[in-house]
Amino acid sequence: MRATVDLVDQRGYAATTLADIAEEAGLARGLVSYYFEGKRLLMQAATHRLMHLRLAEELGRLAPNAAARERLACVIDTVLNLAMDHPRVMRSHLALILDPDVGGFVQDPEQQQLGAILQDVLAGWGVAEPAAEHALLRSALMGACIGLLLPGAPTALPPIRADLFARYGLAWELGTPPQPQAPPRPQLAPWP
Repeated sequence: MRATVDLVDQRGYAATTLADIAEEAGLARGLVSYYFEGKRLLMQAATHRLMHLRLAEELGRLAPNAAARERLACVIDTVLNLAMDHPRVMRSHLALILDPDVGGFVQDPEQQQLGAILQDVLAGWGVAEPAAEHALLRSALMGACIGLLLPGAPTALPPIRADLFARYGLAWELGTPPQPQAPPRPQLAPWP
C-alpha cells in the first residue's frame, strides 16, 4: 500500500500499473492481484490506510486528556494537510469513489479503521449518533478536499479550514492553523 501511495504521488493514478506497484513493493504481481481485485481497490485501500495511520499518529501526539475540540481540530487539520501533502493521491481517491462507472465507495477494512477513529472522536465530542455524524463529517472533509484540489480552480486552505472550524464551533487557534489569524468570513446577503 505504501508503494501505491508513493508511485501515485510521483506518476499519477493512470500512469501507475499494478506491475509497477508490485515491483516497487518487491512483490510478485500475482501476489498483489491475489489480495486486491485490481488497481482501483488497492488505491482505495492504500488511501484509507494512509488516512487512518496519519490520523492515529496525529491524535496520538495529543495529550491523553486532550479536549474533544482539540481532537476534532486535529482530525480536520490532518485530513486537510493530507490533501496538501498528497494531492495526486487524494484527487485520484476522490475521483474513484465519485465515479459510479468504476464502482464507487468501498468500505474495506482500512476504511473501517478510519471510520472507527472518526466515530471515536465524534463520540468524545458528545454526539448522540457518532455513525450518522461520521457520515456528515466525512462528506464535509471530502468537499473540503475537493475545494483544495480542484484542478484549475482550487480554493486556498485558510478559508476552507475556517469554514469547517466554524461549522463545528472550533476556535481558529486549535490544531495547526496555516496562518496566525482566521481569514474574514464573507457575509452572505439574505434571500429576498
